[in-house]
Amino acid sequence: MVTVEIDGHIITAEADMTILSAARAAAIHIPSLCYLENINEIAACRVCVVEIEGLDHLVPACATKIQEGMRVFTNTMRVQKARRINVELLLSQHDCQCALCLRNGNCELQNLAGDLGILTIPFPVEPRTGSWDSLAPFVKETEKCIQCMRCVQVCDKIQEMHIWQVFGSGGRSTIGIPTAVLSDTDCTYCGQCVTHCPTGALHERDDTAAVRRALADPETTTIIQVAPAVRVAWAEGMGLSETEMSTEKMVGILKAMGFDYVFDTNFAADLTILEEGSELLERLQDKESHQWPMFTSCCPAWVKFLKQQYPLFNDALSTVKSPQQMFGAVTKSYFSDTSGIDPHKMMVISIMPCIAKKEENKLENMRSACGDLDVDVILTTRELIRLMKAQHVNINQIDSQPFDSPLGSSTGAGVIFGASGGVMDAALRSAYYLIEGKNADADAFNVVRGIKGWKEATFTIPSFGQIRVAVVSGLGNAKALMEAVSKGEAAYDFVEVMACPGGCAGGGGQPIHEAMECAEARGEQLWLIDQRAAIRYSHENEAVLTLYRDFLGKPLGAKAHALLHTDENWHHKAAYKSQEMVKAIAINIAMSRK
Repeated sequence: MVTVEIDGHIITAEADMTILSAARAAAIHIPSLCYLENINEIAACRVCVVEIEGLDHLVPACATKIQEGMRVFTNTMRVQKARRINVELLLSQHDCQCALCLRNGNCELQNLAGDLGILTIPFPVEPRTGSWDSLAPFVKETEKCIQCMRCVQVCDKIQEMHIWQVFGSGGRSTIGIPTAVLSDTDCTYCGQCVTHCPTGALHERDDTAAVRRALADPETTTIIQVAPAVRVAWAEGMGLSETEMSTEKMVGILKAMGFDYVFDTNFAADLTILEEGSELLERLQDKESHQWPMFTSCCPAWVKFLKQQYPLFNDALSTVKSPQQMFGAVTKSYFSDTSGIDPHKMMVISIMPCIAKKEENKLENMRSACGDLDVDVILTTRELIRLMKAQHVNINQIDSQPFDSPLGSSTGAGVIFGASGGVMDAALRSAYYLIEGKNADADAFNVVRGIKGWKEATFTIPSFGQIRVAVVSGLGNAKALMEAVSKGEAAYDFVEVMACPGGCAGGGGQPIHEAMECAEARGEQLWLIDQRAAIRYSHENEAVLTLYRDFLGKPLGAKAHALLHTDENWHHKAAYKSQEMVKAIAINIAMSRK
């Protein structure tokens, strides 16, 4: 520990801390722009420069270690002048049409310029230019890039995908991809580069116009589904407190905006569990015929990663569609039949915490209901917030409302899909029931929860034996796990993988907050919703059981497979070989009839 003085405040801190981290720990503000703790500490922007007594030059606070007796001054006239010049130089190469930018009001460069009182740019304004694939799910506007390197470092160090590269040098340097089309790279569209960009240089492709047109068309039935992780993030951009950001309030707002039906993706998450859990048990009954471990298939960025990086494990993926796509297929078949609405006149809109979902709906086998896309438009949480603001809905006058039926009913097991470990936890709850004919404690599998990037556990199901599982979030961790599995250094029966650190709660489409990682806090809210839920097991969702009884038949059945799975060449062999599983399904159907 060393003692230093920062702006007259005596601070004791660990000797290996930088001036910036020591100051922030003491609630002393030093502005920064390119800095991301433990990820991007390259002192490129020089915005965090400070003055140290005894030195004749300014130093970057993010890259200078504290020393015993050091006296630091963070806001002298000399420091202010240097910061202003550095930011003015950045602005001279930046498209400053802030009113037309998606990050207007939530841009670190804009905020910094405002804090420094910059009203004019004393240098020639010459933004860089560049082209981009207009069909890509996210957009790069070169004229807004400040070469801070955050996108490069997040992609390299956290996701380990190495998509972004630096071209040129000095004032002519740019950041981009080596091809003209993003789909020609190994990019998984996870969007972590987007959520860590300090400006509007990276953002999701905006698809709100299609939704506005549908809302204005009386011939179109608009059906919206809301993903689990969205309900704990949507209000962040609306200026609402945690007590005001209820799911029911969100549904009320969507109703007021004119959506005909507001449903819950959690319903499809429960449906996913019955299909995926049943698939796992079937594979375990015939282990020699399958590749191991079985991997979850809910996350499209992870699925794309596996198919590109480890194609030999393709058959190990679960064949079930993601909840988003299951919902679309059920809506344009079952709900269309029961409601009498022409599926060709439906627009199914997803609100997702994810950018990769914007590509998932276009994949093969995602037109299984009526020939049209099962899901028509995907909006991120950020796009939902913009749409809410554009509709000028007075939130204070909106009454809370429940989701519509029947595709709005869900359990606590469905909502935790948005947190790392949630799919695994929910699947194990139902797998235990399908084997034992009774429920395990809903919190029996809680060791798979939490923000840790790679978790392992072994659970014992009395009538079956041990099941070895792993939960991974973040593609860097996924790569490490796949290397271990490939080399025989790790062996599991079931593995959950989410591309974004912390799972969907930290997805690439979630609200962006300066210098804040929110996945853990949002995930904890999802677990809390689960704990408070009246029903916490997917196999007890009455609406899902009714769907099987009246329409699908049974999990892994022919109709369920046609609508809810991706492998159209799959042939159902002898699912539910054991009498215990047959009995469990019979119990489910009996419950639905009561």
